Amino acid sequence: MNNETLLKNLRCIPDFPKKGINFRDVTTLYQSAECMKIMLDELEALYKDKGITKIVGIESRGFVMAAALAARLGCGVVLARKPGKLPATVIKESFSKEYGVDTIELHIDSINKDDIVLIHDDLLATGGTAKATWKLVQYMQPKKVYMNFIIEIHDEGLHGRDLFKDIELTTLLTI
Repeated sequence: MNNETLLKNLRCIPDFPKKGINFRDVTTLYQSAECMKIMLDELEALYKDKGITKIVGIESRGFVMAAALAARLGCGVVLARKPGKLPATVIKESFSKEYGVDTIELHIDSINKDDIVLIHDDLLATGGTAKATWKLVQYMQPKKVYMNFIIEIHDEGLHGRDLFKDIELTTLLTI
């Protein structure tokens, strides 16, 4: 979609969190009421007719749009969190990122077989976090799963999308 207002407001921070990574900072989009409205309008248009019952927001920037979109769509929010942050029984999946290894967790009872799930995060780069989250969601066997990101990175040889051949995946910005 590559909305010019969103692109104009997106901040890039070189060498963060380590040398060689150009970090795309969505917090500048969240700070702008205009950008928030644009993103929510675009996401609502994409998913309003899909029957979404739960949106899985991935820690932590994915929580922002997951909650806002859930309010618009009239569905629930599930938090995909780092270890030790969820208080009830969890399932977990470890994965590699562009700068290390991490683990993501979901409450074991957060999704059921009748749910139609949208997994949402701010950024798709290598796809490790999203793939781990997708595996956890699949374990709970919902009816259908969709995936969305605000930004998809291509300019640094990252092809996270290639991990998701069997899922409908959308992005608002491709860099």
